[in-house]
Amino acid sequence: MNHLTRRTFVKTAAALSAATAIPAFAIGAPRARRGDELRLAVIGCGGRGTGAAVDALSADPGVRIVAMADVFPDRLAGSLKALEGHDEGVMKERLDVPESRRFTGFDAYRELLDAVEVDYVILATPPHFRPIHFEAAVDAGRHVFMEKPVAVDPAGVRRVLAAAERADARGLSVVTGTQRRHEDCYLAAMERVREGAIGAVVSARAYWNQGSLWHHARTPEYTDMEWQLRNWLYFTWLSGDHICEQHIHNLDVINWVMGGPPAKAMGMGGREVRTGPEFGHIFDHFAIEYEYPSGAHLLGMARQIPGCADRVMEIVHGTEGQMRSGHGWAEIRKGGDGSDTWKAPADRRSPYLQEHVDLIASIKGGRPRLSEAKVTAESTLTAIMGRMSAYTGKEVTWEQAMTSKLDLSPEAYEFGPLPTPEVAVPGRTPLI
Repeated sequence: MNHLTRRTFVKTAAALSAATAIPAFAIGAPRARRGDELRLAVIGCGGRGTGAAVDALSADPGVRIVAMADVFPDRLAGSLKALEGHDEGVMKERLDVPESRRFTGFDAYRELLDAVEVDYVILATPPHFRPIHFEAAVDAGRHVFMEKPVAVDPAGVRRVLAAAERADARGLSVVTGTQRRHEDCYLAAMERVREGAIGAVVSARAYWNQGSLWHHARTPEYTDMEWQLRNWLYFTWLSGDHICEQHIHNLDVINWVMGGPPAKAMGMGGREVRTGPEFGHIFDHFAIEYEYPSGAHLLGMARQIPGCADRVMEIVHGTEGQMRSGHGWAEIRKGGDGSDTWKAPADRRSPYLQEHVDLIASIKGGRPRLSEAKVTAESTLTAIMGRMSAYTGKEVTWEQAMTSKLDLSPEAYEFGPLPTPEVAVPGRTPLI
């Protein structure tokens, strides 16, 4: 495997930006070629990257996957095999990924963007790498689908915001994996809220409470770095903790309702059940109170503990009613007994598919250009701000979070020792 120091990693990205600011094949925003064909590259070949690739292929018959990159060769090979066998091989003929266009190692993203002409890229590596991969893709003139969250710390959020401005200047389309913004029921409910169906918004509640998730057992040949990368959910530098990785969906919906991010956060959380070393150092529960500039408050809860009551939804309280929503449904309730209830129509298609349909239409110029990086960066920082408060026990303002010097990057990107950080202790862990 290639290895890079953190300084070299950033320097390499800067060199790539300068060398590919206006590549010959990407002057202006790239568009479909050879009829309706769109050449797609996948960077990050785990479960989410593979799923996003299937959605892209399903969204438009002109999409062809022509290059793939991942830090691990086995992940790339497994993803390609899964794509080849998907739906009994129906999509296999639209996969054109010879050995020469399969890139592995920490600098695989750079090698791919340098060597292969593509129209857009899927960025689905662990969230820590999102800012540098997004920067590189934008500076290479590629349209982007990137998963949420778009960063794990304030330093990363600022890099995404800067790259988003460059994407806008170049006319690039960007979609960010917040699929609720592409889901029919949410769009219909949000339209009614905008029209005043629930009156003035005064408060909200949001939940991502579920059981436990997967982890990969450590084997003797794993270095610390490889073990952490293969179990990225459980390390804050890689995932941002589950408040960023999952609760961001709820937080993004509430920011959408409120018209922007909160002004401050006061939170708590801890590590009550998931305490073994196989679970890294993240928390297993959070409860955060956010205050918005309007004076409205949000109570957000996120929990990953088995055997507890599950709830994944949002409830927005207005002076004249409520909006209640979750994956695949939304409703507006009026009256104390809920007898006056409007229910959103069923979705026409999966929102995971719809976001790729919308992105491709944007790339082809068939709809207004999509530019989601900024709002998702704000929702990402909303989650980070809550985590910062819970980890430290301090109230954190939006300004403090936005200007924080917190940068969770490791000193070196190499397969070797990387100690697990201590579990945060509120009242003792410093606010940076």
